Amino acid sequence: MESVDWGFVLEQTLIQALGLNAAVYAIAAIGLNMHFGYAGLLNFGQAGFVAMGAYGMGIAVNQWGYPVWVAVLMGMLFSVGFAVLLGLPTLRLRADYLAIVTIAAAEIVRLVARSTALRDITRGAEGLNEFIGPFREFNPFNPSATYGIWFVQYRGNTFFAVVIGWTLAALFVLITYLLIRSPWGRVVKAIREDELAARALGKNAYRFKMQALIIGGVMGGFAGMVDAIGKATVQPDFFGAALTFFFWLVLILGGVGRVWAPIAGSILYWGLITFVQNTGRQLVDNGVIRTTIMDTNQIDQIRFWVVGGALALLMVYRPQGIFGSREEMALDAR
Repeated sequence: MESVDWGFVLEQTLIQALGLNAAVYAIAAIGLNMHFGYAGLLNFGQAGFVAMGAYGMGIAVNQWGYPVWVAVLMGMLFSVGFAVLLGLPTLRLRADYLAIVTIAAAEIVRLVARSTALRDITRGAEGLNEFIGPFREFNPFNPSATYGIWFVQYRGNTFFAVVIGWTLAALFVLITYLLIRSPWGRVVKAIREDELAARALGKNAYRFKMQALIIGGVMGGFAGMVDAIGKATVQPDFFGAALTFFFWLVLILGGVGRVWAPIAGSILYWGLITFVQNTGRQLVDNGVIRTTIMDTNQIDQIRFWVVGGALALLMVYRPQGIFGSREEMALDAR
Protein backbone atom coordinates (compact mmCIF):
# COMPACT_ATOMS: atom_id res chain seq x y z
CA MET A 1 0.00 0.00 0.00
CA GLU A 2 1.55 3.28 -1.11
CA SER A 3 1.65 6.29 1.17
CA VAL A 4 0.14 9.65 0.36
CA ASP A 5 2.27 11.76 -1.96
CA TRP A 6 2.51 14.77 0.34
CA GLY A 7 4.68 16.63 -2.14
CA PHE A 8 1.92 16.51 -4.74
CA VAL A 9 -0.70 17.47 -2.15
CA LEU A 10 1.36 20.45 -1.02
CA GLU A 11 1.97 21.51 -4.62
CA GLN A 12 -1.72 21.46 -5.53
CA THR A 13 -2.65 23.18 -2.28
CA LEU A 14 -0.32 26.11 -2.93
CA ILE A 15 -1.35 26.37 -6.59
CA GLN A 16 -4.99 26.73 -5.63
CA ALA A 17 -4.36 28.86 -2.53
CA LEU A 18 -2.50 31.43 -4.64
CA GLY A 19 -4.42 30.91 -7.88
CA LEU A 20 -7.17 32.60 -9.83
CA ASN A 21 -10.12 31.47 -7.71
CA ALA A 22 -8.42 32.58 -4.51
CA ALA A 23 -7.76 36.04 -5.99
CA VAL A 24 -11.37 36.37 -7.20
CA TYR A 25 -12.79 35.34 -3.82
CA ALA A 26 -10.41 37.69 -2.02
CA ILE A 27 -11.52 40.69 -4.11
CA ALA A 28 -15.21 39.88 -3.63
CA ALA A 29 -14.70 39.38 0.12
CA ILE A 30 -12.88 42.73 0.39
CA GLY A 31 -15.98 44.36 -1.08
CA LEU A 32 -18.18 42.38 1.30
CA ASN A 33 -15.97 43.52 4.16
CA MET A 34 -16.67 47.11 3.13
CA HIS A 35 -20.39 46.35 3.20
CA PHE A 36 -20.68 44.40 6.43
CA GLY A 37 -17.39 44.79 8.24
CA TYR A 38 -17.35 48.58 8.17
CA ALA A 39 -20.80 49.83 7.11
CA GLY A 40 -22.85 47.10 8.78
CA LEU A 41 -24.77 46.31 5.57
CA LEU A 42 -26.02 42.72 5.53
CA ASN A 43 -25.44 41.95 1.86
CA PHE A 44 -26.38 38.42 0.82
CA GLY A 45 -26.16 39.18 -2.89
CA GLN A 46 -22.48 39.81 -3.56
CA ALA A 47 -22.70 37.25 -6.37
CA GLY A 48 -25.00 39.71 -8.14
CA PHE A 49 -22.32 42.40 -8.11
CA VAL A 50 -19.77 39.87 -9.37
CA ALA A 51 -22.14 38.92 -12.18
CA MET A 52 -22.79 42.56 -13.07
CA GLY A 53 -19.08 43.26 -13.43
CA ALA A 54 -18.46 40.18 -15.55
CA TYR A 55 -21.47 40.66 -17.81
CA GLY A 56 -20.97 44.41 -18.11
CA MET A 57 -17.41 43.90 -19.32
CA GLY A 58 -18.23 40.90 -21.51
CA ILE A 59 -21.25 42.49 -23.21
CA ALA A 60 -19.35 45.71 -23.85
CA VAL A 61 -16.73 43.80 -25.85
CA ASN A 62 -18.85 40.99 -27.30
CA GLN A 63 -21.95 42.93 -28.29
CA TRP A 64 -20.93 46.57 -28.52
CA GLY A 65 -17.34 46.24 -29.69
CA TYR A 66 -15.93 48.63 -27.10
CA PRO A 67 -12.18 48.68 -26.31
CA VAL A 68 -10.88 47.09 -23.14
CA TRP A 69 -10.75 50.21 -20.97
CA VAL A 70 -14.33 51.14 -21.88
CA ALA A 71 -15.42 47.56 -21.17
CA VAL A 72 -13.92 47.78 -17.67
CA LEU A 73 -15.77 51.06 -17.10
CA MET A 74 -18.99 49.38 -18.25
CA GLY A 75 -18.44 46.59 -15.74
CA MET A 76 -18.04 49.22 -13.03
CA LEU A 77 -21.16 51.10 -14.18
CA PHE A 78 -23.22 47.91 -14.17
CA SER A 79 -22.12 47.31 -10.56
CA VAL A 80 -22.89 50.89 -9.54
CA GLY A 81 -26.33 50.70 -11.14
CA PHE A 82 -27.05 47.44 -9.33
CA ALA A 83 -26.01 49.00 -6.00
CA VAL A 84 -28.26 52.01 -6.55
CA LEU A 85 -31.23 49.83 -7.49
CA LEU A 86 -30.72 47.76 -4.33
CA GLY A 87 -29.98 50.65 -2.01
CA LEU A 88 -32.71 53.12 -2.92
CA PRO A 89 -35.63 51.09 -1.54
CA THR A 90 -33.84 49.37 1.34
CA LEU A 91 -31.13 51.45 3.01
CA ARG A 92 -33.66 53.52 4.96
CA LEU A 93 -35.08 50.31 6.43
CA ARG A 94 -33.71 47.69 8.82
CA ALA A 95 -30.69 45.62 7.81
CA ASP A 96 -32.73 42.44 7.31
CA TYR A 97 -34.62 44.08 4.43
CA LEU A 98 -31.36 44.62 2.60
CA ALA A 99 -30.44 40.97 3.18
CA ILE A 100 -33.74 39.79 1.70
CA VAL A 101 -33.56 42.14 -1.28
CA THR A 102 -29.92 41.40 -2.13
CA ILE A 103 -30.22 37.63 -2.12
CA ALA A 104 -33.35 37.83 -4.27
CA ALA A 105 -31.87 40.42 -6.62
CA ALA A 106 -28.70 38.39 -7.17
CA GLU A 107 -30.78 35.36 -8.10
CA ILE A 108 -32.89 37.50 -10.45
CA VAL A 109 -29.70 38.65 -12.19
CA ARG A 110 -28.62 35.04 -12.71
CA LEU A 111 -32.01 33.95 -14.03
CA VAL A 112 -32.32 36.94 -16.35
CA ALA A 113 -28.80 36.35 -17.69
CA ARG A 114 -29.57 32.73 -18.55
CA SER A 115 -33.08 33.39 -19.91
CA THR A 116 -33.89 32.96 -23.59
CA ALA A 117 -35.45 36.43 -23.74
CA LEU A 118 -32.01 38.08 -23.59
CA ARG A 119 -30.12 35.37 -25.43
CA ASP A 120 -28.98 37.80 -28.13
CA ILE A 121 -27.21 39.86 -25.45
CA THR A 122 -26.15 37.44 -22.71
CA ARG A 123 -26.09 34.21 -24.77
CA GLY A 124 -28.42 32.64 -22.20
CA ALA A 125 -27.33 29.42 -20.52
CA GLU A 126 -24.47 29.10 -23.01
CA GLY A 127 -22.77 32.16 -21.51
CA LEU A 128 -20.47 34.75 -23.06
CA ASN A 129 -17.40 33.21 -24.69
CA GLU A 130 -16.23 35.57 -27.42
CA PHE A 131 -14.84 38.60 -25.63
CA ILE A 132 -11.40 37.55 -24.43
CA GLY A 133 -9.39 38.42 -27.56
CA PRO A 134 -8.83 42.14 -26.83
CA PHE A 135 -7.73 41.34 -23.27
CA ARG A 136 -5.26 38.68 -24.38
CA GLU A 137 -3.59 41.29 -26.61
CA PHE A 138 -2.38 43.00 -23.41
CA ASN A 139 -0.93 39.77 -22.03
CA PRO A 140 2.87 40.15 -21.79
CA PHE A 141 3.31 36.43 -21.01
CA ASN A 142 3.68 33.64 -23.54
CA PRO A 143 0.40 31.63 -23.46
CA SER A 144 2.22 28.34 -24.09
CA ALA A 145 4.85 28.91 -21.39
CA THR A 146 4.55 28.49 -17.61
CA TYR A 147 5.32 31.13 -15.00
CA GLY A 148 5.50 31.22 -11.24
CA ILE A 149 7.71 30.60 -8.25
CA TRP A 150 9.11 27.19 -7.27
CA PHE A 151 6.52 24.56 -8.18
CA VAL A 152 3.61 27.04 -8.11
CA GLN A 153 3.35 27.42 -11.88
CA TYR A 154 0.58 28.64 -14.18
CA ARG A 155 0.13 28.85 -17.94
CA GLY A 156 0.71 32.28 -19.47
CA ASN A 157 -2.94 33.31 -19.84
CA THR A 158 -3.86 32.08 -16.36
CA PHE A 159 -0.78 33.72 -14.86
CA PHE A 160 -1.81 37.01 -16.48
CA ALA A 161 -5.21 36.83 -14.77
CA VAL A 162 -3.63 35.77 -11.46
CA VAL A 163 -1.27 38.77 -11.53
CA ILE A 164 -4.18 41.11 -12.30
CA GLY A 165 -6.27 39.53 -9.56
CA TRP A 166 -3.76 39.75 -6.74
CA THR A 167 -2.68 43.23 -7.84
CA LEU A 168 -6.29 44.40 -7.61
CA ALA A 169 -6.70 42.65 -4.26
CA ALA A 170 -3.66 44.50 -2.88
CA LEU A 171 -4.91 47.77 -4.37
CA PHE A 172 -8.37 47.35 -2.84
CA VAL A 173 -6.86 46.53 0.55
CA LEU A 174 -4.89 49.77 0.34
CA ILE A 175 -7.97 51.74 -0.74
CA THR A 176 -10.01 50.22 2.09
CA TYR A 177 -7.26 51.04 4.58
CA LEU A 178 -7.11 54.67 3.47
CA LEU A 179 -10.89 55.05 3.39
CA ILE A 180 -11.46 53.56 6.83
CA ARG A 181 -8.76 55.74 8.38
CA SER A 182 -10.26 58.86 6.78
CA PRO A 183 -13.08 60.99 8.24
CA TRP A 184 -15.45 59.20 5.86
CA GLY A 185 -14.47 55.84 7.30
CA ARG A 186 -14.91 57.02 10.86
CA VAL A 187 -18.44 58.20 10.04
CA VAL A 188 -19.27 54.87 8.36
CA LYS A 189 -18.06 52.94 11.40
CA ALA A 190 -20.02 55.25 13.68
CA ILE A 191 -23.16 54.52 11.66
CA ARG A 192 -22.43 50.82 11.93
CA GLU A 193 -22.20 51.03 15.69
CA ASP A 194 -25.13 53.37 16.36
CA GLU A 195 -26.99 54.88 13.43
CA LEU A 196 -29.30 56.96 15.62
CA ALA A 197 -26.37 58.58 17.39
CA ALA A 198 -24.70 59.37 14.06
CA ARG A 199 -27.90 60.95 12.79
CA ALA A 200 -28.18 62.98 15.98
CA LEU A 201 -24.75 64.44 15.17
CA GLY A 202 -26.02 65.59 11.77
CA LYS A 203 -24.61 62.77 9.62
CA ASN A 204 -26.67 61.58 6.64
CA ALA A 205 -26.59 57.85 7.33
CA TYR A 206 -28.45 56.98 4.14
CA ARG A 207 -25.91 58.75 1.95
CA PHE A 208 -22.92 57.16 3.66
CA LYS A 209 -24.45 53.67 3.50
CA MET A 210 -25.20 54.13 -0.20
CA GLN A 211 -21.60 55.16 -0.82
CA ALA A 212 -20.32 52.10 1.05
CA LEU A 213 -22.69 49.84 -0.89
CA ILE A 214 -21.45 51.26 -4.19
CA ILE A 215 -17.75 50.99 -3.25
CA GLY A 216 -18.05 47.38 -2.08
CA GLY A 217 -20.23 46.55 -5.08
CA VAL A 218 -17.67 47.89 -7.54
CA MET A 219 -15.02 45.74 -5.85
CA GLY A 220 -17.31 42.77 -6.34
CA GLY A 221 -17.71 43.76 -9.99
CA PHE A 222 -13.95 43.69 -10.43
CA ALA A 223 -13.91 40.17 -8.97
CA GLY A 224 -16.29 39.15 -11.77
CA MET A 225 -14.13 40.81 -14.40
CA VAL A 226 -10.98 39.05 -13.18
CA ASP A 227 -12.80 35.71 -13.17
CA ALA A 228 -14.04 36.32 -16.72
CA ILE A 229 -10.56 37.24 -17.96
CA GLY A 230 -8.99 34.19 -16.32
CA LYS A 231 -11.58 31.67 -17.50
CA ALA A 232 -12.37 33.37 -20.85
CA THR A 233 -16.06 32.82 -20.24
CA VAL A 234 -19.01 34.21 -18.27
CA GLN A 235 -21.39 31.44 -17.20
CA PRO A 236 -24.65 32.47 -15.47
CA ASP A 237 -24.89 29.43 -13.21
CA PHE A 238 -21.53 30.31 -11.65
CA PHE A 239 -23.26 33.25 -9.93
CA GLY A 240 -25.67 31.20 -7.83
CA ALA A 241 -26.61 32.02 -4.25
CA ALA A 242 -23.99 29.56 -2.95
CA LEU A 243 -21.25 31.79 -4.34
CA THR A 244 -22.20 34.63 -2.01
CA PHE A 245 -22.06 32.33 1.00
CA PHE A 246 -18.59 31.19 -0.03
CA PHE A 247 -17.59 34.86 0.00
CA TRP A 248 -19.06 35.15 3.48
CA LEU A 249 -17.13 32.07 4.54
CA VAL A 250 -13.88 33.62 3.30
CA LEU A 251 -14.67 36.89 5.09
CA ILE A 252 -15.59 35.27 8.40
CA LEU A 253 -12.66 32.85 8.22
CA GLY A 254 -10.17 35.69 7.82
CA GLY A 255 -11.86 38.07 10.21
CA VAL A 256 -14.66 40.58 9.73
CA GLY A 257 -13.66 44.22 10.03
CA ARG A 258 -9.94 43.60 9.43
CA VAL A 259 -8.61 45.26 6.27
CA TRP A 260 -6.33 42.50 4.97
CA ALA A 261 -8.18 39.52 6.49
CA PRO A 262 -10.22 38.67 3.34
CA ILE A 263 -6.98 37.88 1.50
CA ALA A 264 -5.84 35.58 4.30
CA GLY A 265 -9.30 34.01 4.48
CA SER A 266 -9.35 33.27 0.74
CA ILE A 267 -5.89 31.71 0.79
CA LEU A 268 -6.80 29.57 3.81
CA TYR A 269 -10.15 28.54 2.33
CA TRP A 270 -8.78 27.40 -1.03
CA GLY A 271 -5.75 25.84 0.58
CA LEU A 272 -7.88 23.85 3.02
CA ILE A 273 -10.43 22.48 0.54
CA THR A 274 -7.67 21.57 -1.93
CA PHE A 275 -5.64 19.85 0.78
CA VAL A 276 -8.64 17.81 1.94
CA GLN A 277 -9.65 16.94 -1.61
CA ASN A 278 -6.25 15.71 -2.79
CA THR A 279 -5.47 13.91 0.46
CA GLY A 280 -8.83 12.16 0.40
CA ARG A 281 -8.47 11.09 -3.23
CA GLN A 282 -5.06 9.59 -2.59
CA LEU A 283 -6.30 7.75 0.49
CA VAL A 284 -9.08 6.23 -1.61
CA ASP A 285 -6.82 5.45 -4.59
CA ASN A 286 -4.21 3.81 -2.34
CA GLY A 287 -6.78 1.67 -0.54
CA VAL A 288 -6.46 3.33 2.86
CA ILE A 289 -10.15 4.25 2.59
CA ARG A 290 -12.18 1.45 0.99
CA THR A 291 -14.43 2.33 -1.94
CA THR A 292 -17.31 0.65 -0.09
CA ILE A 293 -17.07 3.50 2.41
CA MET A 294 -16.29 6.35 0.07
CA ASP A 295 -15.20 6.83 -3.54
CA THR A 296 -13.26 9.66 -5.17
CA ASN A 297 -16.42 11.34 -6.43
CA GLN A 298 -17.66 11.77 -2.86
CA ILE A 299 -14.44 13.43 -1.75
CA ASP A 300 -15.54 16.68 -3.44
CA GLN A 301 -18.49 16.86 -1.07
CA ILE A 302 -16.55 15.73 1.99
CA ARG A 303 -14.18 18.68 1.63
CA PHE A 304 -17.09 21.08 2.17
CA TRP A 305 -18.15 19.09 5.22
CA VAL A 306 -14.68 19.52 6.68
CA VAL A 307 -14.61 23.26 5.92
CA GLY A 308 -18.14 23.66 7.31
CA GLY A 309 -17.21 21.84 10.50
CA ALA A 310 -14.07 23.94 10.89
CA LEU A 311 -16.12 27.11 10.40
CA ALA A 312 -18.67 25.98 13.00
CA LEU A 313 -15.88 25.43 15.53
CA LEU A 314 -14.41 28.80 14.61
CA MET A 315 -17.71 30.56 15.28
CA VAL A 316 -17.94 28.88 18.68
CA TYR A 317 -14.41 29.55 19.90
CA ARG A 318 -13.38 32.60 17.86
CA PRO A 319 -16.45 34.29 16.32
CA GLN A 320 -14.45 37.28 15.13
CA GLY A 321 -12.46 35.08 12.73
CA ILE A 322 -8.85 33.94 12.81
CA PHE A 323 -7.37 37.42 12.46
CA GLY A 324 -10.39 39.45 13.59
CA SER A 325 -10.76 41.57 16.69
CA ARG A 326 -13.63 41.37 19.18
CA GLU A 327 -13.25 45.08 19.88
CA GLU A 328 -13.53 45.96 16.20
CA MET A 329 -16.27 43.53 15.26
CA ALA A 330 -18.67 42.30 17.95
CA LEU A 331 -20.54 39.75 15.86
CA ASP A 332 -22.76 38.66 18.73
CA ALA A 333 -24.11 42.21 18.99
CA ARG A 334 -25.26 42.38 15.35
